[in-house]
Amino acid sequence: MNRILHSLGLERNILVMFAGVLLVGIGEELWARFIPKYIEYLGAGIWVVALYGTQKDLLDAVYQYPGGWLADHLGRRLSLLLFIVLAIGGYALYLIAPSWQWLIVGTFLTAAWGSLTQPALFSIVGDNLPPARRSVGFGLFSILKRIPVVIAPVIGGWMVLTLGLPTGMRIGFAASILLAAVSFLIIRRYESGATQSAPPGTSILTVWRSMDGRLKRLLVADCLARWAEGIPNVFIVLYVVDILRFNPLEFGSFASAEMLTAIAVYIPLARMADRMNRKPFVVATFAFFALFPLALVFSTTKLLVFVAFIIAGLRELGEPARKALIVDLIEETMRGRTIGLYYLIRGLIVFPASIAGGLLWTISPNLPFYAAFFIGVLAVLVIAFWNSEPSNIVEVQQ
Repeated sequence: MNRILHSLGLERNILVMFAGVLLVGIGEELWARFIPKYIEYLGAGIWVVALYGTQKDLLDAVYQYPGGWLADHLGRRLSLLLFIVLAIGGYALYLIAPSWQWLIVGTFLTAAWGSLTQPALFSIVGDNLPPARRSVGFGLFSILKRIPVVIAPVIGGWMVLTLGLPTGMRIGFAASILLAAVSFLIIRRYESGATQSAPPGTSILTVWRSMDGRLKRLLVADCLARWAEGIPNVFIVLYVVDILRFNPLEFGSFASAEMLTAIAVYIPLARMADRMNRKPFVVATFAFFALFPLALVFSTTKLLVFVAFIIAGLRELGEPARKALIVDLIEETMRGRTIGLYYLIRGLIVFPASIAGGLLWTISPNLPFYAAFFIGVLAVLVIAFWNSEPSNIVEVQQ
């Protein structure tokens, strides 16, 4: 058993992190999908719902660098504990909210877990696993983040259906507080290692200058791939239900096929990426970012739509390798801040993609998907021919 845990990258600190992520994720997924309806229940209109979505996207980008800075200066354990406390404060505001304005304020706190923590969680994988096991570690991390998505919304939907929207949501918020508190106690068991820290006065410009050139080129390709994802993303359900005329239950089955495909490929391909050059797996991932929108727009039967969503699931096959490559190319002393800066830049650049998709949708429902395909192809060309990594980065660092 110890050998199995070791080969999967399940060291003590990784297990502690996984437990915390799982518990908080289950709590949040109980109610996250129903927040727009709850905002409406509290008296807000559609533009407030749009404001909430925009706020989440912006916070997801803006919180990345502060999260990495705190992870480097406070240490992984203390920063995670702080982020959980902030998130609990947000859940509490949601729980007692008498109006929708409280939800907007509370989101500044609830976003602490999903956004501020990402650089710290990536750094924990980098701190505790050697390069030869990082892809597997990130693969397990990705699976773990999707387990709550599979089970918790069903439970939350049942609570809303049987108890009513306000009662079901408040029970969900209370459950989030409880599960986050348990997560707090678990993360206190994290064993802080003696990691080096960059000088306190290190500026964001210094962090940018210290970034490996290959990492900057990966960032360019990643931004293009996320534009390919973001342009049609919010319109996929509309295209499948309104244009292709499949019902919501059928759409749910397509989404499940995508999720199951992603889960199935994570570990075996992550293990291969740890033993081989990571770059081909990243190239393949970006290729599927380009292929999915094209496959969907050419789908005319239920079988073809299923195939398209399986292609969507295959967009995840190189994600563990991409994340491991990011960590491989970062100097240990500035790991948290560099990861935070990477995702800050990506989030700010990709943020307008859905707006561009909306403009294209008003011209023709097919246009966002064609545009996503061409931008995805550009991402593949950038990562395949402009970017390069050492021929054997894993063995060099092993």
